[in-house]
Amino acid sequence: MKYIEIKAPAKINIGLNILSRREDGYHNLSTLFYPINDLYDVLTFEESTKFEFVCHTESIPGNDSNLVVKAKNLIERLTGKILPVKINLYKRIPAQAGLGGGSSDAAATLICLNEFFQLGIKTEKILELALELGSDVPFFVKSKPAIGKSRGELLEYVDIEIAEPILIVNPGINISTKEAFQNIAPSYTDFNFTGLIQESKPDYSVLRANLKNDFEDYVFGKYPEIGKIKKTMYDDGALFASLSGSGSSVYGIFSTIDAAANSALKLSDQPFVFISNPQD
Repeated sequence: MKYIEIKAPAKINIGLNILSRREDGYHNLSTLFYPINDLYDVLTFEESTKFEFVCHTESIPGNDSNLVVKAKNLIERLTGKILPVKINLYKRIPAQAGLGGGSSDAAATLICLNEFFQLGIKTEKILELALELGSDVPFFVKSKPAIGKSRGELLEYVDIEIAEPILIVNPGINISTKEAFQNIAPSYTDFNFTGLIQESKPDYSVLRANLKNDFEDYVFGKYPEIGKIKKTMYDDGALFASLSGSGSSVYGIFSTIDAAANSALKLSDQPFVFISNPQD
């Protein structure tokens, strides 16, 4: 029986600037996407006589509103073919958390269906379909560190590696991306991300002094408890800490695994606490 299993990784945003509102209703932005490869959802694809989609998390819809199903529908419309396949989705990445879980699942579905049915769709077309599904879905087609411009789909891949542990905390507060964009004032400030990287490694003192996620003012103002998570991380010695995406997850980069674990212990009352350890 034909079978594919894929890990769909999370991401964080190292700096996120909203530059301007576009005529199409979207926003121009600038950010550095960074994949978190040890935090991932798992998707499986197997032969079936009909299309089936099972999401093994009750809080996540398993209907046509799920990006996995939307990705399958896009492929069918493009090719004119019906794709009889059973897709299982096992969620580990919190939903509506600013970590890109749904977008990563969508990109994984585009890639795997193309391979599963040997459709021969070129990468350029996969990227076009990805953008139809969401602004950060194109990043997950390759899931490599990249500076994102325009809506986030114009990607400049960069040589950067975070060797330190990253503590990721989600307070279980669902923040609508649409709501977040409606309540943000464009900063019109674009950072030179490539200038903040020295010999493939981030200079955390420079990042801390220069980078900001423009959603923080709105999110921390409405939900002060999220801002307190960031403060706790800095109090515990984080080299750099930030909101990811439009929230509600906050991450902190620490010099050692012990420092990250100490901060994680203080934040253990939060619904989701995870330490990404590149050394594992």
